[in-house]
Amino acid sequence: MANSDPVYLRVVEDLRRQITEGSLPPGAPIPSRHQITRKYGVGETAARHALRVLAQEGLIIGRVGSGHRVRQRPTLLPLHRGQAPFSADMQAQGRRATWDWQTEPAEATPDIAARLRLDVAAPITRTRFVYRGDGKPVQLATSYEPAGLTEGGEDVGNVTGRLSALGMKITEVIEHVSSRVPQPAESDVLDLPAGVHVLHIERTHWSGDRPVETSDIVIPCDQFRLVYNLPVPS
Repeated sequence: MANSDPVYLRVVEDLRRQITEGSLPPGAPIPSRHQITRKYGVGETAARHALRVLAQEGLIIGRVGSGHRVRQRPTLLPLHRGQAPFSADMQAQGRRATWDWQTEPAEATPDIAARLRLDVAAPITRTRFVYRGDGKPVQLATSYEPAGLTEGGEDVGNVTGRLSALGMKITEVIEHVSSRVPQPAESDVLDLPAGVHVLHIERTHWSGDRPVETSDIVIPCDQFRLVYNLPVPS
């Protein structure tokens, strides 16, 4: 490490190495600020900053009155895309699937207008979903459709079924997957520790050459892995 690097990075680098190599296993206590200042010969500010960086990276977690410990790394559970519904994935994991939603009229933002091939500020129907496993929020989704396309109903989350009932056959579903830092509201609802990113899935249902629904789906990176079945080229 270059001599010009901030002194706290020396502490971060050493503790990060111990965590990733396993010499500090999950649940192990992390040295206190006082212990860090003595062991590494740094000041109180550097020690505090080092602990903050490790927490932001999701490597450690702090509890009031008990200091910092190495964060447990949960086993990533599968979420099947384009095949099993959310309820089937939860059932396979021994969890009870529930969800709720709120539908409201809205105007298309420039991004949503482009995705649905509408004019900016065109009327749309926006539906926000919170999906839960055993009562704990595990997935968020916001769906957008041209206003008046369907009437919603109890099966509002079944886009293909609703549109098929109206004679609109879904011919293609396209998903773009990326990771990002969660928005504060997303962190609050999903109860995400500091440093945990989310998977952001931009999904669009097509009927022929017409996009009829688009969604933003948010999934915690530290809880789930996405599973896709890909067609074999003929």
